[in-house]
Amino acid sequence: MRAVCVYCGSNPGSDPVYLDAARALGRTIAEAGLGVVYGGARVGLMGAMADAALAAGGSVVGILPGALRDRELAHPGLTELIIVDSMHERKAMMAERADAFVALPGGLGTLEELFEVLTWAQLGIHAKPCGVLDVAGYWAPLLRFLDRSVEQGFMTQLSRDLLLAAEDPATLLDRFRAFEPAPRRQWLTATET
Repeated sequence: MRAVCVYCGSNPGSDPVYLDAARALGRTIAEAGLGVVYGGARVGLMGAMADAALAAGGSVVGILPGALRDRELAHPGLTELIIVDSMHERKAMMAERADAFVALPGGLGTLEELFEVLTWAQLGIHAKPCGVLDVAGYWAPLLRFLDRSVEQGFMTQLSRDLLLAAEDPATLLDRFRAFEPAPRRQWLTATET
């Protein structure tokens, strides 16, 4: 593992614990000698995570569509800021440059990015670990929903196991290092989508 892609909100959330967790994640990734790849903003959890990684001596690459440069307020102090033409290009480049994916709390964009890389893993497009940092139980309802999807026959347990979770960054990175995906496409059944 050389770089971790972090998906997170451009808002700070309603509880300071989210900003604290974003800072802890950025710092932990940098202290582990890993680079950060993220969406390139200087605000919200995105900015807090990037600032902490930079302060800890880490390399931080931001990838931002030109149309969002003003809305998401491009971070001026990154190791590298790449401006792309579209969200599709942004997500593809983030996935290409990362060896693992983690989602902090966030909204629709964070969910969409997380589920896209999970789907790619399920389809065998990549074999990189995917996880959530479950800050103050933020992701617990989603994790229960995925368990229910298995119980109800809409997802295999092998597919469910593609999403790792931990409450602290160091534990999540340890789980990433230990991650071994099932043989390619073994988890995808003929009826699962």
